[in-house]
Amino acid sequence: MQQQIIQALQVQAKIEPTEEIQRRVDFLKRYLLHTQTKGYVLGISGGQDSTLTGKLVQKAVDELNSETKSDQYTFIAVRLPYGVQLDEQDAQDALDFIQPSQRVTVNIKPAVDAAYSSFTQATGQTLSDFNKGNTKARERMKVQYDIGAHHQCLVVGTDHAAEAVTGFYTKHGDGACDIAPLFGLTKRQGKALLKELGCPSHLYEKAPTADLEENRPALPDEVALGMTYEQLDDYLEGKEVPSDIKEKIEKRYIMTEHKRKLPVTVFDTWWKSE
Repeated sequence: MQQQIIQALQVQAKIEPTEEIQRRVDFLKRYLLHTQTKGYVLGISGGQDSTLTGKLVQKAVDELNSETKSDQYTFIAVRLPYGVQLDEQDAQDALDFIQPSQRVTVNIKPAVDAAYSSFTQATGQTLSDFNKGNTKARERMKVQYDIGAHHQCLVVGTDHAAEAVTGFYTKHGDGACDIAPLFGLTKRQGKALLKELGCPSHLYEKAPTADLEENRPALPDEVALGMTYEQLDDYLEGKEVPSDIKEKIEKRYIMTEHKRKLPVTVFDTWWKSE
């Protein structure tokens, strides 16, 4: 099953950072030309994934503008805090590193709190802290699509192999996008690309966190997952991992298969038991 997952997520055991950067930048350029849209939109959190994605997108936009001798293509980097973000300085450092064409900040707190209150009023029940976290992720994506639609831009996602294999994202939240330039990369490979791009080390050495739960603020991904990214990367790169970790990864992969599929139809058979 390990090899089937590696093949499905198209992970390479080894990459050459410079070549991989240009391959993904070229992909972003080609798709922008193919869709005849004006640019890209991406939420910047200050973590490794959005920092890397943002830098690749800005590089693609800059190259396209240079090649077309115009400034018709743009990258809109969006800050989407829920109130005040604890690591706001990291987000600002990421933006300074990326140097996006445009910066926009939208505080999602009023919209999320309104949705939370409406749920309680309609049902007489309270949305769990975990599910409220998913509401935050979906509101962030909604805002990005609003901005993208207004400016005729595509929304970029930050999904990579170590996230995809565990389904560690919100369905129709950070899992929703038009294009995913990090697809197939492990977490350590993403770090290698950022190092090659000259990123400040604190942005990729910090403990990754979705930071969606208020009862457990800045909960590290590795605590939530019950495994380390080193273990996930080893598995995805075809290396041996402890049997309990292998079992946990494969169980999560099967359990979250629906997140990696289009909506199921009456003609689909992938979900049926053998």
